[in-house]
Formats: sequence, structure tokens, C-alpha cells
Amino acid sequence: MAEFDTTRTAGRTAAGARTAQIDEGLRAHMNKVYGTMSVGTLLTFAVAWAVGTSPALLSVFRNPETLSPNILGWIVMFAPLIMVFAFGAAINRLSAAGAQLFFYAFAAVMGLSMAWIFVAFTGLSIANVFLVTSISFAGLSLYGYTTKKDLSAMGTFLIMGVIGLIVAMIVNIFLQSPAVMFAISILGVLIFAGLTAYDTQKIKATYLEHAHSGDSEWLGKAAIMGALTLYLDFINMFMFLLQIFGNRE
Repeated sequence: MAEFDTTRTAGRTAAGARTAQIDEGLRAHMNKVYGTMSVGTLLTFAVAWAVGTSPALLSVFRNPETLSPNILGWIVMFAPLIMVFAFGAAINRLSAAGAQLFFYAFAAVMGLSMAWIFVAFTGLSIANVFLVTSISFAGLSLYGYTTKKDLSAMGTFLIMGVIGLIVAMIVNIFLQSPAVMFAISILGVLIFAGLTAYDTQKIKATYLEHAHSGDSEWLGKAAIMGALTLYLDFINMFMFLLQIFGNRE
């Protein structure tokens, strides 16, 4: 009996050690996700500010007075969408370092596509909306990380909503309807708020599913993909909130 108890105790100790190791690894993984996302977000706004506050640089992509995009402006506008699909297709062939470099390049291009906001909106309203977005994002992501409720059921619905938003936004490029844009912005905030919680839970679950593999290269790339996902949630939520609450110049 003593030998049995000793074996069982040792088993429990080993299991506890493995659980502690996974928990520690999860914290490190999420820290890398949030850290990479934060650097990418700051890079985006730095590029957007640098170009948007310089009439000479902005004129390369848009008319500084009307903000209408030229040919290069249209390319820059759709380049982030193309890069996201390219990133998903190439992730398996990239190293973790290569994936991180690609993400930062994507963040810089996104900054170019967003530069016009520093002409269209006041600096104070941009800062206020950024602060509101940051607080909202933090709360929603924390909920997704800590909740015991399975959020996977709403994932398909939210992704379909994103597709619908993209189609509606492309159509409204030609319609130029403020009412349609307002409706799109409201729905966009709700959809990306839900995606923030859903994606955070999915990133956590993906790590826990693969934590035992010990494949540091795969986990490194998974962290970059997670950072990209949350980055897109943040940027989109910010842009839709800015359309609703931003004060125009």
C-alpha cells in the first residue's frame, strides 16, 4: 500500500509539474502575441502619422485636399487585404523570424493606407478613439481569455459578418452613402468586438492543443498569426469607431 501511495503521489507531482509548465508556456505565448501585436500597432500609427501629417508624402497616394486616392493610393488601400491572404498561404514556408518580419511589413503598409485619417479627423479625436478602442479591446480580450464559455459557435457567424462588411464597403465606395457607412460602422464595431473575444479564446486553445508537441518553431509562428489576428481586430474596431465618433477637420 505504501508503495502504491508513493507511485500515485509521484504521478500527481509529475502531472502538476507538466500543468505548471504548460501554464507558464501559455503566459509566455500570450505575452509574445500581445507584444508583437502592440509593436505592429505602434508601427502602423507611426507610419500613418508621418505620412498623414506631411502633405508632400500624402500627395503620393491621395489628393491632399479631397483625399481622393490616386492609382498608387488604390493599390495601397487594397494591399493589406492581399498581404493577409498571402501571409496565410505562405506561413508554412516561412520561419518564425520571417513571419514576424512579414507582419511588421504588413503593419507598415497598413499605416500607409490609414494615413488619410490625420487629415480627415482632428488629432484629439483620433487619440480619444484610440484610447476607447484600447480599453474596449483589453476588456474583450481578457473576457475571451478567462471565460469558461465556449465561444466557437459564434465564430462562423462573425466571419460571415466580416465578409458581408467587406462587400458592403466595396459597394459603398461607388454609392458614397453616409447612411450606409454609418450602418456599416455600427455593425463593424459589434462584429470585431465579438471577434476580439473569440480570437483570444481560439489563440489560447490552439496553444493548449499543441503545447505538448514541443515544436518551438511552430509555436513561434502561431504567436505571430495570433498577433496578426488580434491586430486586425483592433485596427478594424478603431477605424469603425473613428467613423462614428471622430470629429472631422
